[in-house]
Amino acid sequence: MTEIAPAEIIIKNIAELLTMAPENIDNTKPRRENAIRNLGNISDGAIAIAQDKIISVGSTREVLSETEVNSNTKVINGENKTALPGFVDPHTHLIFSGTREHELTLKLEGKTYMEILKSGGGILKTVRATRDASVTELVKQAKRRLDVMLRYGTTTVEAKSGYGLAVDAELNSLRAIKELQKVHTIELIPTFLGAHAVPPEFSNNPDSYIDLIIDEMLPKVKSEGLAEFCDVFCEDGVFSVEQSRRVLSKGKELGLKPKLHIDEFVRLGGAELAAELQATSAEHLMVSSEDGISAMANAGVIGVLLPGTPFAVMEKEYPNARKMIELGLPIALATDLNPNCLTESMQFIISLACYNMKLLPAEALTAVTINAAHAVDRAKTVGSLEVGKQADIIILDVPNHHHIPYHFGINHVETVIKKGKMIIDRNGMSNTN
Repeated sequence: MTEIAPAEIIIKNIAELLTMAPENIDNTKPRRENAIRNLGNISDGAIAIAQDKIISVGSTREVLSETEVNSNTKVINGENKTALPGFVDPHTHLIFSGTREHELTLKLEGKTYMEILKSGGGILKTVRATRDASVTELVKQAKRRLDVMLRYGTTTVEAKSGYGLAVDAELNSLRAIKELQKVHTIELIPTFLGAHAVPPEFSNNPDSYIDLIIDEMLPKVKSEGLAEFCDVFCEDGVFSVEQSRRVLSKGKELGLKPKLHIDEFVRLGGAELAAELQATSAEHLMVSSEDGISAMANAGVIGVLLPGTPFAVMEKEYPNARKMIELGLPIALATDLNPNCLTESMQFIISLACYNMKLLPAEALTAVTINAAHAVDRAKTVGSLEVGKQADIIILDVPNHHHIPYHFGINHVETVIKKGKMIIDRNGMSNTN
């Protein structure tokens, strides 16, 4: 037997341990088709942690037999609990100032998104508030959101800019993400989304705004090392396929991996563009065609679905997740946290995906762990519970994974471990720094 280091933390007697690492599946690739249902379940499971890594995972008997436990080892009893990897949220608009709660009443009174926008609300209201906010203010507001996300079990978050829509404001948004990573436990993946909307000052000449992004914003983002991904909202009335291609191609030239918002309202050919550019992910996919889905599947693009968005805007239709799985597209789920879809809870998103997109609980859980990790290029370190991987683990006060979407509207999280450190315990937040 190979000698291993003494465990600092052991979680034992776990009623259902979801490793997301079954023996017959290659986790170096995102899950497709029926493989998305295989959670690597272990009954009476256990996990041993040393420093920030998992050093043993299996049944309680197996882990205890091969792990040294001493007086310094913290032992957690997982009886009647479910343990799984920390949630990975692969699509958020974390950085913004202000909220738009009054628009809910306008929506309920029958106002459309465009009517609210024309009256000075919507994204333009958020842009004004974000431009006026300092980096310190943006950090303070986003930190509160991250605190909630951590309490609800999210340990890795993709964070976009996109509410500045001007050189300094976009850079400040990305600088806020960089500052947040210094003060918060959650691991942040920064995405530049300067092409989120056409700002008012360029409303009559959107191509000039694209030039500004390419000639000024992207080089400065690169020179300061502020982003890992570059995203574009490719949509009717926002940015065309050709405009999107220009931005993403320049981003790739500078070393930023491409992502796209596509097919939320109108099918423009964004799915085909995502396949052409071999984007890491394409997101929304509300009205994507079968040909577009197949093209993305063949190119290895991950489809990130955002059920909170149609819920928030009171749409009856949701992305056709069942068709996407049938066509071989690997899917992930995300909150789309933003002022128009204000939720930090991946547990809520799991329930929405099951009830409104007809995902099985197992499929939804794969979509918020290992597939979500692939959607932000972090599957080598997070998203599954395997020896050698980062110890990002959550313990839920439910006897099995079916309860997570079934018992909705509450927080099931009892314990959060991030990089081998217990951050949340039964009494709530203990250390977010």
